[in-house]
Amino acid sequence: MIEPEGPLVDVLPAKRPAAVTLTGRYCRVEALDPDRHGDDLWAALRQDASLWSYMAYGPFQDQRAFAEWLGTRAALADPISYAVVDADDEAAAGIVTLMEVRPEMRVIEIGNIVLGPRLQRTRAATEAHYLMARYAFETLGYRRYEWKCNAQNGPSRRAALRLGFAFEGIFRQHMIVKGRNRDTAWYAMLDCDWPARKQALESWLAPENFDRAGRQRNSLASFAGPA
Repeated sequence: MIEPEGPLVDVLPAKRPAAVTLTGRYCRVEALDPDRHGDDLWAALRQDASLWSYMAYGPFQDQRAFAEWLGTRAALADPISYAVVDADDEAAAGIVTLMEVRPEMRVIEIGNIVLGPRLQRTRAATEAHYLMARYAFETLGYRRYEWKCNAQNGPSRRAALRLGFAFEGIFRQHMIVKGRNRDTAWYAMLDCDWPARKQALESWLAPENFDRAGRQRNSLASFAGPA
């Protein structure tokens, strides 16, 4: 009896993420440079300690401690960190990373996301995610794009679903973070999902989807269609 097996796939490894700049209409995502981005990021992230509640690091006592941490992050290849630069004022206002990089399996994760208050719930924030996903799928050649977060982190879980990631389950007692148990919620987007997700994101980000005050005319969900 022949046991069932999975379908054959292209085994050519994906590329590793690099220190690139991804340019959109509302923001840029560029390789983290502490000298260039440090002051802006400190100004954007220092006032709200809750930004760091679900992170393994932070909040930071002062700018010196933040700068030291930023330097260590910029030196890493996995996770590789990027600054999100708002196109309106050319100021870095958030950090995203690509991590858990497995080129042979063509699996990569977006994580360690921290966005300053003025970047949250904006076109620039959504566009940053669009740029990262497009880079992972179309330039680097990954077939699975993951999103993981603390299961108690409601905003992160809602963001994953809004952006088109599929919920896959809860890994119980997955980590210990800052002395506390962390159950981890797992989400993923596959390369076969990406064309529809891309179209929805591009439709939502189009200038004609917003009025003169910057309010959306149609939600991202309305472009995404049925789940």
